[in-house]
Amino acid sequence: MCAACHQHITWLPAPFEVDFAIEQPLVIQAATYYDYPIRQAISAFKQHEDLTRLPILVHLLRQLPRPKGCHAGNSVIVPMPTTDARLIKRGFDPVTVLSQHLSHHWRIPLWHGAVRTDNTVSQRGLSRAERLSNLDNAFDVNTICPARHLLLFDDVATTGASLQALARTLITHHPRASLTAFALAHGSQDR
Repeated sequence: MCAACHQHITWLPAPFEVDFAIEQPLVIQAATYYDYPIRQAISAFKQHEDLTRLPILVHLLRQLPRPKGCHAGNSVIVPMPTTDARLIKRGFDPVTVLSQHLSHHWRIPLWHGAVRTDNTVSQRGLSRAERLSNLDNAFDVNTICPARHLLLFDDVATTGASLQALARTLITHHPRASLTAFALAHGSQDR
């Protein structure tokens, strides 16, 4: 999202950038910060499958403006992939559930062509360097992407390391793609 657009949407956290390719920053826009009471709502939804928290999370998702020029004909939303082990442990994929709501709101389809290839440990509590190292070779692509604009989505982006690693994998397989990232919550106000 451009700076001029962001000036008109003052309630959103400022977008932040991480490098994912030479001279290509990945812009990450979150709907809110990962603070009380949002932290508790996300945790209850993710860890305990507390669906009573979903309406507030969906309301927050609807605060994210659809990127200019992106529509169902040229864009896809790429949910942050999870591992089979995490899916079995949780019994559901909270990021995909949230992504489905964002897809419906923006009228842009989901694309599940990116996969998690390893069993990395949770990113929670790791330093930035540990997060990056933890995500080495964490993703792969198993199908050709049908769109030019890839809109990456994760529930919480603290340092952006997961989105950065996913972006690196996607740009390797789709070098002409345009990538932008979104998150429900930004895990740090220190940026």
